Amino acid sequence: MRRARYKQRMTVWIALLRGINVGGNNILPMKDLRALLEQAGLTQVSTYIQSGNCVFAADETDPRALERSIAAAIDARFGFRPQILVMRAKTFQQALAANPYPEGAEDPKTVHFFFLAEPAAGADLAAMEDLRAGTERFALTDRVFYLHAPDGIGRSKLAAKVERHLGVATTARNLRSVMKLAELAG
Repeated sequence: MRRARYKQRMTVWIALLRGINVGGNNILPMKDLRALLEQAGLTQVSTYIQSGNCVFAADETDPRALERSIAAAIDARFGFRPQILVMRAKTFQQALAANPYPEGAEDPKTVHFFFLAEPAAGADLAAMEDLRAGTERFALTDRVFYLHAPDGIGRSKLAAKVERHLGVATTARNLRSVMKLAELAG
């Protein structure tokens, strides 16, 4: 995949779609998503894997407006409205740089970034600590819940209940996906 060069005056954004192309539900081919976003006026659109990771440039400066317009366009064309989290590429890259588990780079599937729709002011950290396996570690910031699960995310009781105990909507990506999206955003 080639790296796009973005116009200086436009803001570079990353959109993370939740719950698409999972278990045969909410099917949204990435080529169709790219075309849809371009038709909506976004430029230099690129995607990464089939789970709804997009990088694009836009004149729009309001991430919530972008979330609403992308969700509405998907709903109008495909008949479902996924949860979408849009953030500036700079914010995304800051989240990557702040990863408290750099040793996870050796096995990037063991570190997960749960991007928060809003700060988790009422997070129940004690309940999460109780769910944490002995090898797992986690950290919470205003934008991201970081989870290092060296024994695998599929076995993690904490990963399964993170959103409930954070009390805010999230969408998760592993370190490999986060690194690739940061690279695509340049």
